[in-house]
Amino acid sequence: MERELFQKTYGLIGQSPEIQEIIDIIQQVAPTDITVLITGESGTGKEVAAKAIHAASRRCQKPMVTVNCGAIPEGLIESELFGHEKGAFTSANDMRKGFFEIADGGTIFLDEIGEMPLATQVKLLRVLENGEYTRVGSSAPRKSDVRLITATNKTLEYEVQQKRFRSDLYFRLRSVNVHLPALRDRKEDIPALVEFYVREISEKNKLHFAGFTDDAAGLLMEYRWPGNIRELKNALESMLVLEKGRRMNAENVRKYLREQMPVVGERNLPVFTNKSVEQAERELIYRALLDLKSNIIEMKEMIDDKFHTNGDGEHDKQVLTMNEMERRMIQGALERNKGNRRLAARELHISERTLYRKIHDFGLE
Repeated sequence: MERELFQKTYGLIGQSPEIQEIIDIIQQVAPTDITVLITGESGTGKEVAAKAIHAASRRCQKPMVTVNCGAIPEGLIESELFGHEKGAFTSANDMRKGFFEIADGGTIFLDEIGEMPLATQVKLLRVLENGEYTRVGSSAPRKSDVRLITATNKTLEYEVQQKRFRSDLYFRLRSVNVHLPALRDRKEDIPALVEFYVREISEKNKLHFAGFTDDAAGLLMEYRWPGNIRELKNALESMLVLEKGRRMNAENVRKYLREQMPVVGERNLPVFTNKSVEQAERELIYRALLDLKSNIIEMKEMIDDKFHTNGDGEHDKQVLTMNEMERRMIQGALERNKGNRRLAARELHISERTLYRKIHDFGLE
Protein backbone atom coordinates (compact mmCIF):
# COMPACT_ATOMS: atom_id res chain seq x y z
CA MET A 1 0.00 0.00 0.00
CA GLU A 2 1.27 3.48 -0.84
CA ARG A 3 2.77 5.19 2.21
CA GLU A 4 0.43 8.23 2.21
CA LEU A 5 -2.65 6.03 1.88
CA PHE A 6 -1.29 3.74 4.61
CA GLN A 7 -0.96 6.75 6.93
CA LYS A 8 -4.50 7.94 6.31
CA THR A 9 -5.93 4.43 6.68
CA TYR A 10 -4.25 3.60 9.96
CA GLY A 11 -3.92 7.00 11.64
CA LEU A 12 -0.14 7.32 11.64
CA ILE A 13 0.13 11.09 11.32
CA GLY A 14 3.27 12.97 10.32
CA GLN A 15 5.87 13.60 7.63
CA SER A 16 9.01 13.59 9.77
CA PRO A 17 11.80 11.16 8.80
CA GLU A 18 11.20 9.30 12.07
CA ILE A 19 7.52 8.57 11.41
CA GLN A 20 8.17 7.74 7.75
CA GLU A 21 10.77 5.16 8.78
CA ILE A 22 8.30 3.62 11.26
CA ILE A 23 5.64 3.35 8.53
CA ASP A 24 8.15 1.60 6.26
CA ILE A 25 8.98 -0.92 9.00
CA ILE A 26 5.30 -1.55 9.79
CA GLN A 27 4.52 -2.13 6.11
CA GLN A 28 7.32 -4.68 5.94
CA VAL A 29 6.47 -6.64 9.11
CA ALA A 30 2.65 -6.46 9.01
CA PRO A 31 2.12 -9.28 6.44
CA THR A 32 4.33 -11.66 8.48
CA ASP A 33 3.76 -13.38 11.83
CA ILE A 34 7.00 -12.09 13.34
CA THR A 35 6.86 -10.87 16.95
CA VAL A 36 7.11 -7.08 17.28
CA LEU A 37 8.23 -5.08 20.31
CA ILE A 38 7.06 -1.45 20.28
CA THR A 39 8.97 0.89 22.58
CA GLY A 40 8.61 4.55 23.43
CA GLU A 41 7.48 6.95 26.11
CA SER A 42 3.94 6.91 27.41
CA GLY A 43 1.55 8.61 25.01
CA THR A 44 3.62 8.21 21.84
CA GLY A 45 1.01 6.04 20.10
CA LYS A 46 2.19 2.48 20.73
CA GLU A 47 -1.34 1.06 20.60
CA VAL A 48 -2.01 2.93 17.33
CA ALA A 49 1.09 1.30 15.83
CA ALA A 50 0.01 -2.13 17.10
CA LYS A 51 -3.46 -1.71 15.57
CA ALA A 52 -1.87 -0.66 12.26
CA ILE A 53 0.26 -3.82 12.22
CA HIS A 54 -2.79 -6.00 12.88
CA ALA A 55 -5.03 -4.17 10.40
CA ALA A 56 -2.45 -4.54 7.62
CA SER A 57 -1.80 -8.22 8.39
CA ARG A 58 -3.32 -11.43 7.05
CA ARG A 59 -5.03 -11.81 10.44
CA CYS A 60 -7.05 -8.61 10.13
CA GLN A 61 -10.37 -10.49 9.87
CA LYS A 62 -9.67 -12.17 13.21
CA PRO A 63 -9.81 -10.42 16.61
CA MET A 64 -7.07 -8.25 18.07
CA VAL A 65 -7.11 -8.48 21.86
CA THR A 66 -5.39 -5.71 23.83
CA VAL A 67 -4.15 -6.50 27.33
CA ASN A 68 -2.69 -3.90 29.71
CA CYS A 69 -0.33 -6.04 31.78
CA GLY A 70 0.21 -3.23 34.28
CA ALA A 71 -3.51 -2.94 35.07
CA ILE A 72 -4.08 -6.60 36.03
CA PRO A 73 -3.24 -7.69 39.62
CA GLU A 74 -0.33 -10.15 39.79
CA GLY A 75 -2.56 -12.89 41.23
CA LEU A 76 -5.00 -12.68 38.32
CA ILE A 77 -2.85 -12.06 35.25
CA GLU A 78 -2.19 -15.75 34.56
CA SER A 79 -5.92 -16.52 34.67
CA GLU A 80 -6.69 -13.53 32.43
CA LEU A 81 -4.13 -14.56 29.82
CA PHE A 82 -4.60 -18.33 29.79
CA GLY A 83 -8.06 -18.85 31.32
CA HIS A 84 -9.06 -21.09 34.24
CA GLU A 85 -11.13 -24.15 34.98
CA LYS A 86 -14.16 -24.14 37.26
CA GLY A 87 -13.02 -24.43 40.87
CA ALA A 88 -9.39 -23.57 40.07
CA PHE A 89 -9.49 -21.03 42.91
CA THR A 90 -12.03 -19.67 45.38
CA SER A 91 -13.90 -17.29 43.08
CA ALA A 92 -13.65 -19.49 39.96
CA ASN A 93 -17.35 -20.40 39.79
CA ASP A 94 -17.23 -21.13 36.06
CA MET A 95 -14.73 -22.06 33.38
CA ARG A 96 -13.32 -18.99 31.67
CA LYS A 97 -11.43 -18.56 28.42
CA GLY A 98 -8.22 -16.54 28.54
CA PHE A 99 -7.10 -13.84 26.13
CA PHE A 100 -4.87 -16.25 24.19
CA GLU A 101 -7.86 -18.47 23.53
CA ILE A 102 -10.10 -15.54 22.59
CA ALA A 103 -7.47 -14.16 20.21
CA ASP A 104 -6.87 -17.52 18.49
CA GLY A 105 -6.18 -16.89 14.81
CA GLY A 106 -5.71 -13.17 15.40
CA THR A 107 -3.37 -10.88 17.30
CA ILE A 108 -2.76 -10.35 20.99
CA PHE A 109 -1.24 -7.02 22.03
CA LEU A 110 0.44 -7.07 25.44
CA ASP A 111 0.88 -3.46 26.51
CA GLU A 112 3.23 -2.59 29.39
CA ILE A 113 4.93 -5.97 29.01
CA GLY A 114 7.64 -4.76 31.40
CA GLU A 115 5.12 -5.03 34.25
CA MET A 116 4.51 -8.75 33.71
CA PRO A 117 5.49 -10.92 36.75
CA LEU A 118 8.46 -13.26 36.27
CA ALA A 119 6.35 -16.39 36.85
CA THR A 120 3.98 -15.37 34.04
CA GLN A 121 6.92 -14.53 31.77
CA VAL A 122 7.95 -18.20 31.89
CA LYS A 123 4.55 -19.28 30.60
CA LEU A 124 4.51 -16.60 27.93
CA LEU A 125 7.87 -17.87 26.70
CA ARG A 126 6.33 -21.33 26.33
CA VAL A 127 3.54 -19.92 24.15
CA LEU A 128 6.12 -18.21 21.96
CA GLU A 129 8.19 -21.37 21.60
CA ASN A 130 5.50 -23.92 20.75
CA GLY A 131 2.12 -22.18 20.87
CA GLU A 132 1.08 -24.10 24.00
CA TYR A 133 -0.49 -22.84 27.23
CA THR A 134 -2.38 -24.37 30.12
CA ARG A 135 -5.48 -23.03 31.84
CA VAL A 136 -5.17 -22.40 35.56
CA GLY A 137 -6.40 -25.50 37.35
CA SER A 138 -5.80 -27.79 34.38
CA SER A 139 -2.91 -30.00 33.32
CA ALA A 140 -4.01 -30.38 29.71
CA PRO A 141 -2.00 -28.26 27.28
CA ARG A 142 -3.93 -26.21 24.73
CA LYS A 143 -2.83 -24.64 21.46
CA SER A 144 -3.17 -21.02 20.41
CA ASP A 145 -2.32 -19.58 17.00
CA VAL A 146 -1.76 -15.89 17.69
CA ARG A 147 0.51 -13.15 16.43
CA LEU A 148 2.15 -11.45 19.43
CA ILE A 149 2.81 -7.71 19.60
CA THR A 150 4.16 -6.20 22.82
CA ALA A 151 4.86 -2.68 24.00
CA THR A 152 6.63 -0.98 26.88
CA ASN A 153 7.78 2.44 28.02
CA LYS A 154 10.51 0.80 30.09
CA THR A 155 14.05 0.01 28.98
CA LEU A 156 13.88 -3.78 28.94
CA GLU A 157 17.67 -4.14 28.73
CA TYR A 158 17.87 -2.43 32.12
CA GLU A 159 15.03 -4.56 33.49
CA VAL A 160 16.96 -7.67 32.40
CA GLN A 161 20.08 -6.40 34.19
CA GLN A 162 18.02 -5.84 37.33
CA LYS A 163 16.66 -9.42 37.11
CA ARG A 164 13.10 -8.13 36.73
CA PHE A 165 12.70 -9.41 33.18
CA ARG A 166 13.86 -12.68 31.66
CA SER A 167 16.64 -12.30 29.12
CA ASP A 168 15.42 -15.26 27.03
CA LEU A 169 11.95 -13.72 26.77
CA TYR A 170 13.39 -10.31 25.95
CA PHE A 171 15.37 -11.67 23.00
CA ARG A 172 12.31 -13.56 21.74
CA LEU A 173 10.13 -10.46 21.93
CA ARG A 174 12.43 -8.09 20.11
CA SER A 175 12.58 -9.92 16.79
CA VAL A 176 11.61 -6.52 15.40
CA ASN A 177 11.79 -3.39 17.54
CA VAL A 178 9.70 -0.39 16.48
CA HIS A 179 10.71 2.64 18.54
CA LEU A 180 8.27 5.56 18.62
CA PRO A 181 10.04 8.90 19.21
CA ALA A 182 8.80 11.46 21.71
CA LEU A 183 6.73 14.26 20.19
CA ARG A 184 9.40 16.81 21.15
CA ASP A 185 11.77 14.91 18.82
CA ARG A 186 9.42 15.18 15.82
CA LYS A 187 8.06 18.69 16.26
CA GLU A 188 7.59 19.12 12.53
CA ASP A 189 4.64 16.72 12.85
CA ILE A 190 2.78 18.89 15.39
CA PRO A 191 0.87 21.00 12.79
CA ALA A 192 -0.43 17.86 11.05
CA LEU A 193 -1.38 16.26 14.37
CA VAL A 194 -3.16 19.44 15.51
CA GLU A 195 -5.09 19.63 12.23
CA PHE A 196 -6.07 15.95 12.48
CA TYR A 197 -7.29 16.11 16.08
CA VAL A 198 -9.01 19.49 15.71
CA ARG A 199 -11.04 18.05 12.84
CA GLU A 200 -11.84 14.89 14.78
CA ILE A 201 -12.82 16.74 17.98
CA SER A 202 -14.85 19.35 16.10
CA GLU A 203 -16.85 16.69 14.25
CA LYS A 204 -17.40 14.63 17.39
CA ASN A 205 -18.63 17.61 19.43
CA LYS A 206 -20.33 19.44 16.54
CA LEU A 207 -18.14 22.51 17.03
CA HIS A 208 -16.92 25.17 14.64
CA PHE A 209 -13.37 26.03 15.70
CA ALA A 210 -12.19 29.55 14.84
CA GLY A 211 -8.51 28.55 14.85
CA PHE A 212 -5.28 29.57 16.56
CA THR A 213 -3.52 32.91 16.44
CA ASP A 214 0.13 32.93 15.30
CA ASP A 215 1.42 33.22 18.87
CA ALA A 216 -0.79 30.31 19.97
CA ALA A 217 0.47 28.14 17.10
CA GLY A 218 4.04 29.08 18.06
CA LEU A 219 3.39 28.06 21.65
CA LEU A 220 2.08 24.66 20.54
CA MET A 221 5.32 24.19 18.60
CA GLU A 222 7.61 25.34 21.43
CA TYR A 223 5.93 23.37 24.22
CA ARG A 224 7.82 20.23 25.27
CA TRP A 225 4.74 17.92 25.39
CA PRO A 226 5.95 15.58 28.18
CA GLY A 227 2.78 13.49 27.73
CA ASN A 228 3.42 13.28 23.98
CA ILE A 229 0.55 12.78 21.49
CA ARG A 230 -1.90 11.75 24.22
CA GLU A 231 -1.31 15.05 26.03
CA LEU A 232 -1.65 17.02 22.78
CA LYS A 233 -4.97 15.36 21.97
CA ASN A 234 -6.35 15.84 25.49
CA ALA A 235 -5.23 19.48 25.59
CA LEU A 236 -6.87 20.20 22.23
CA GLU A 237 -10.08 18.53 23.33
CA SER A 238 -10.20 20.64 26.49
CA MET A 239 -9.44 23.83 24.55
CA LEU A 240 -12.10 23.31 21.90
CA VAL A 241 -14.86 22.10 24.20
CA LEU A 242 -14.35 24.41 27.17
CA GLU A 243 -13.64 27.48 25.02
CA LYS A 244 -16.61 26.57 22.77
CA GLY A 245 -14.61 26.79 19.57
CA ARG A 246 -13.52 30.41 19.92
CA ARG A 247 -10.22 31.60 18.46
CA MET A 248 -7.32 30.74 20.78
CA ASN A 249 -4.36 32.99 21.50
CA ALA A 250 -1.17 32.07 23.40
CA GLU A 251 -2.61 33.18 26.74
CA ASN A 252 -5.66 30.94 26.25
CA VAL A 253 -3.53 27.97 25.19
CA ARG A 254 -1.12 28.31 28.11
CA LYS A 255 -3.93 27.55 30.56
CA TYR A 256 -4.25 24.05 29.14
CA LEU A 257 -0.56 23.11 29.27
CA ARG A 258 0.41 21.14 32.33
CA GLU A 259 4.03 22.36 32.42
CA GLN A 260 4.86 26.06 32.88
CA MET A 261 6.52 27.38 29.76
CA PRO A 262 9.89 29.07 30.45
CA VAL A 263 9.86 32.87 30.52
CA VAL A 264 11.71 34.25 27.52
CA GLY A 265 15.13 35.45 28.65
CA GLU A 266 15.70 32.89 31.41
CA ARG A 267 18.66 30.56 30.89
CA ASN A 268 17.34 27.34 32.36
CA LEU A 269 19.29 24.46 30.90
CA PRO A 270 17.44 21.17 30.58
CA VAL A 271 17.76 18.67 33.40
CA PHE A 272 19.16 15.39 32.13
CA THR A 273 17.56 12.28 33.56
CA ASN A 274 17.29 9.19 31.39
CA LYS A 275 17.12 11.08 28.10
CA SER A 276 19.01 9.94 25.04
CA VAL A 277 22.05 11.93 23.91
CA GLU A 278 20.26 12.97 20.70
CA GLN A 279 17.22 14.16 22.62
CA ALA A 280 19.34 16.12 25.10
CA GLU A 281 21.31 17.75 22.30
CA ARG A 282 18.14 18.72 20.48
CA GLU A 283 16.71 20.33 23.59
CA LEU A 284 19.91 22.32 24.05
CA ILE A 285 19.61 23.60 20.49
CA TYR A 286 15.97 24.63 21.02
CA ARG A 287 16.87 26.39 24.27
CA ALA A 288 19.83 28.11 22.62
CA LEU A 289 17.49 29.31 19.88
CA LEU A 290 15.17 30.84 22.46
CA ASP A 291 18.16 32.59 24.05
CA LEU A 292 19.19 33.82 20.63
CA LYS A 293 15.74 35.28 20.04
CA SER A 294 15.76 37.08 23.38
CA ASN A 295 19.28 38.49 23.17
CA ILE A 296 19.06 42.18 22.18
CA ILE A 297 22.31 42.31 20.27
CA GLU A 298 21.62 39.16 18.33
CA MET A 299 18.07 40.32 17.65
CA LYS A 300 19.37 43.57 16.23
CA GLU A 301 21.66 41.70 13.87
CA MET A 302 18.82 39.43 12.85
CA ILE A 303 16.52 42.38 12.19
CA ASP A 304 19.20 44.02 10.07
CA ASP A 305 19.61 40.78 8.14
CA LYS A 306 15.88 40.31 7.72
CA PHE A 307 15.51 43.52 5.71
CA HIS A 308 17.44 44.49 2.64
CA THR A 309 17.01 47.44 0.35
CA ASN A 310 15.90 46.87 -3.23
CA GLY A 311 16.56 49.13 -6.21
CA ASP A 312 13.67 51.48 -5.30
CA GLY A 313 14.99 52.16 -1.81
CA GLU A 314 12.24 50.03 -0.29
CA HIS A 315 12.67 47.14 2.12
CA ASP A 316 11.78 43.56 1.30
CA LYS A 317 10.74 41.60 4.37
CA GLN A 318 12.08 38.04 4.72
CA VAL A 319 10.55 35.46 7.03
CA LEU A 320 13.16 33.90 9.34
CA THR A 321 12.25 30.27 9.95
CA MET A 322 13.41 28.11 12.85
CA ASN A 323 15.70 26.20 10.48
CA GLU A 324 17.21 29.45 9.22
CA MET A 325 17.81 30.62 12.80
CA GLU A 326 19.52 27.33 13.60
CA ARG A 327 21.63 27.56 10.44
CA ARG A 328 22.75 31.08 11.31
CA MET A 329 23.56 30.11 14.88
CA ILE A 330 25.77 27.26 13.68
CA GLN A 331 27.36 29.41 10.99
CA GLY A 332 28.11 32.10 13.57
CA ALA A 333 29.73 29.61 15.94
CA LEU A 334 31.93 28.30 13.11
CA GLU A 335 32.99 31.83 12.16
CA ARG A 336 33.77 32.81 15.76
CA ASN A 337 35.90 29.69 16.13
CA LYS A 338 37.64 30.13 12.75
CA GLY A 339 36.13 26.94 11.36
CA ASN A 340 37.22 24.75 14.29
CA ARG A 341 34.31 22.34 14.55
CA ARG A 342 35.30 20.92 17.91
CA LEU A 343 35.29 24.38 19.50
CA ALA A 344 32.06 25.31 17.69
CA ALA A 345 30.35 22.14 18.98
CA ARG A 346 31.54 22.93 22.50
CA GLU A 347 30.15 26.48 22.25
CA LEU A 348 26.80 25.14 21.03
CA HIS A 349 26.74 22.38 23.70
CA ILE A 350 26.24 19.65 21.12
CA SER A 351 28.39 16.71 20.02
CA GLU A 352 30.74 16.97 17.05
CA ARG A 353 28.75 14.21 15.35
CA THR A 354 25.57 16.29 15.58
CA LEU A 355 27.42 19.39 14.38
CA TYR A 356 28.83 17.56 11.36
CA ARG A 357 25.31 16.37 10.46
CA LYS A 358 23.88 19.88 10.83
CA ILE A 359 26.70 21.34 8.71
CA HIS A 360 25.87 18.82 5.98
CA ASP A 361 22.11 19.42 6.24
CA PHE A 362 22.50 23.19 5.98
CA GLY A 363 25.16 23.06 3.21
CA LEU A 364 27.82 24.78 5.33
CA GLU A 365 30.75 22.61 4.22
